[in-house]
Amino acid sequence: MGLILYTIPVLGLLGLLYTLWKSAWVKKQDPGTEKMQKIANHIYEGAMAFLKSEYKVLGVFIITVAILLAVSADSEYSSPLVAVSFLVGALCSSLAGFIGMKVATKANVRTTNAARTSLGKALEIAFVGGSVMGMGVVGLGVLGLSILFIIYSNTFGVSQAADLNRV
Repeated sequence: MGLILYTIPVLGLLGLLYTLWKSAWVKKQDPGTEKMQKIANHIYEGAMAFLKSEYKVLGVFIITVAILLAVSADSEYSSPLVAVSFLVGALCSSLAGFIGMKVATKANVRTTNAARTSLGKALEIAFVGGSVMGMGVVGLGVLGLSILFIIYSNTFGVSQAADLNRV
């Protein structure tokens, strides 16, 4: 289990490298006319303002739930580490949403501009932009879960790690 366990985070990192690579590719595409770029910038600013507002509310919810999970973890079937796992998952998910929104708003204007001359190129930009979000979720999820699994299995020892395998 040792070698396989430590290669899984590498797969998560590969997913994140794909995300960076394709994000850079999207940004290299022609963003269109000055008017298109101005409109796209307004959309981007609105999307980022929305995320800022959403993450403020979400942050309060996440902290509240994490506290409730930690406080209620006094039985043999639960642990305060459930709250830690919840926080790591929420962080990974929030980061994936931020990355996805950032790339999506950049891909939109580039897709629109490409559609002026080539439907194929527009579809390519749109699909690559969408794949950044998808692979970001997968990469961060695999990375977060595998790191938690490694930490927990090293903390609890092999016999209790076997119990984690059944989960």
